[in-house]
Amino acid sequence: MKRTLAAWGLLLSLPLLADRIAVIEVNGMTCPLCTVAVKRSLKKTPGVLHAKVKLNTRKATVRYTDDLNETRLLQAIEKAGYKGKVLSVAPAK
Repeated sequence: MKRTLAAWGLLLSLPLLADRIAVIEVNGMTCPLCTVAVKRSLKKTPGVLHAKVKLNTRKATVRYTDDLNETRLLQAIEKAGYKGKVLSVAPAK
């Protein structure tokens, strides 16, 4: 029991990171499998909490921790074979 309480004390003393949401335009997607490839690559990136990619708007909406920067998100999209452009970044609510 003491270990559990000590662990909770440690967790409570850590600073909480704020989440952010980025909307990224993804160029080059032509089919549903393209969205799967982009989403998979984004979700493999450490710090990404959630990713949604839509073919009809050609946009990805990514929720990620504050310690991750947008450049890493663009690199993940490029790794999947597409080009990205950050349209907006806002704190998650």
